[in-house]
Amino acid sequence: MSELSDSGLPLVQRVVTGHDANGRAIVKSEDRSPTRMIPSGDAAFLQIWTTPAVPADNNDETDGRHREVGLTLMGGSAARVVDMLPGQQSPMHRTNSLDFGIVVEGEIELELDDGVTTRVGKGGIIVQRGTNHLWRNPGDTVCRIAFVLIEAPAYLHGGVPLPEHKPEDVGTH
Repeated sequence: MSELSDSGLPLVQRVVTGHDANGRAIVKSEDRSPTRMIPSGDAAFLQIWTTPAVPADNNDETDGRHREVGLTLMGGSAARVVDMLPGQQSPMHRTNSLDFGIVVEGEIELELDDGVTTRVGKGGIIVQRGTNHLWRNPGDTVCRIAFVLIEAPAYLHGGVPLPEHKPEDVGTH
């Protein structure tokens, strides 16, 4: 059974590897941390790792959790855990990134800007390719999703890049 945070959500175990002075693989750090509620109150996030560039530099000894990052990281990548609260939904948004979302617990509903919805359950994987979308938790339990976001150029529609529409741009996050 997982350890629980003060909010009752499972802590996230993070194990970071690296190399010792002889070039051998070691565990550099291990921790268990809670997700933290975002200002809109619909979900809790925990940053796992970021890179300032893609491809990543494994010689950079910076703890990737401690880089400043918004919803995405310009020029780089971000990995985070999101706990979407029961009955809640995110604002509609689009980012210039390629996102991989892996549902770890619960069920999430993906809604696109045309109103089409798709439910994704535990073990399901979403490949989000710069489209306008929102997330909704239709259930009565927390939905935990592990996300990896990699910067991508804006999608070109008729040769014109579609603009990003981030929740923080509309004052919701």
